[in-house]
Amino acid sequence: MATQWRFSALESRHRALGSNLEDWLGMGTAWTYDVDTSEHYKAIRTKAGLMDVSGLKKVHYVGPHAEHLLNWATTRNIDKLYPGKSVYVTFLNDEGKFVDDGIVYRTGPNAFMVVHGGGTGYEMLTRGIEGKQVAVLFDDDLHDLSLQGPTAVDFLAEHVPGIRNLNYFHHMQTQLFGRPVMISRTGYTGERGYEIFCKAADAPLIWDTILENGAAFGIIPCSFATLDWLRVESQLLFFPFDNSEMYPFADEKAGDTLWELGLDFTVSPGKKQFRGAEEHYRLQGKERFKIFGVEIQGTQQPAAGGDTLWRDGQQVGMITAGVFSPLTQRNLAIARMNVDAAVAGTPLQVKGSIEAAATAETMPFDDPEKKKRTVKG
Repeated sequence: MATQWRFSALESRHRALGSNLEDWLGMGTAWTYDVDTSEHYKAIRTKAGLMDVSGLKKVHYVGPHAEHLLNWATTRNIDKLYPGKSVYVTFLNDEGKFVDDGIVYRTGPNAFMVVHGGGTGYEMLTRGIEGKQVAVLFDDDLHDLSLQGPTAVDFLAEHVPGIRNLNYFHHMQTQLFGRPVMISRTGYTGERGYEIFCKAADAPLIWDTILENGAAFGIIPCSFATLDWLRVESQLLFFPFDNSEMYPFADEKAGDTLWELGLDFTVSPGKKQFRGAEEHYRLQGKERFKIFGVEIQGTQQPAAGGDTLWRDGQQVGMITAGVFSPLTQRNLAIARMNVDAAVAGTPLQVKGSIEAAATAETMPFDDPEKKKRTVKG
């Protein structure tokens, strides 16, 4: 376990629910509680759940060159953002390979907040500020409470005027229970949900009040591990387990392209000037594998990361994450698969923690048109 140098204001709440606060990115994080994770999964899919995702790295970039810096470092047209708008971005290295992802929030004309994943995007940006008028503040005081699920908006509508008008990937500065917050209509579940950014000093009150007043809406505290259940169904990749440099290739350096990961949509149309752009475009059509879905037959035990996929006696892929849904009774997985096997309906065999027949399937498995997370009103 790495040394926990970042401190959660909700530590006592998590310990009371049975968590040992495992390390994630330097912060104690509630991976599990005493309640079975399946109950948390069902709550978020059918009602709502509250998770502490404060371990995400939250960094402010402010100054006249901040927009230029983010335009260079990410695949999106950052200049298209306006205050109150955010966007999911990816970061590439000079070889055109994925190194991180995150969300960029524009909070003012020359002010941005980036919520980084577990990769090296933060380090890339801090190295890139040399000679530029950009101030960087790693905001460890800011906590991030994620309220996800179909009843989340109904609960918040009783406390936050205008919340129903907040569109997907937009955010607002407001108050919740008399405390200043920024509420973003984002999340990592595939459901309609909101992230509540608040001061560390206010996090316990906001956490307690949501759970107390939200009980009538079915809101319960949910562990961080619940995201693994939800993300498989919703095709949400998690660094470093799906997309990273941890998977070697026989004759070249490890590292994945956006084309292989299915993340090429994160490149703004026509954008050519960003780190790794030339290599990114050169590698189109040269995919060595594809991220693809798998449905497993005949067992309720989910596949484990590292289980292998076989077709006609040849290994054609590897599972990176699996889940058995108690709601849909489907046994599903995300996999890295040979390009010719990543075709819906391809018959497969899973070997490893389980031995079972399977088929390749397109993703996302749940809500393929993404209507739940984007619905208005």
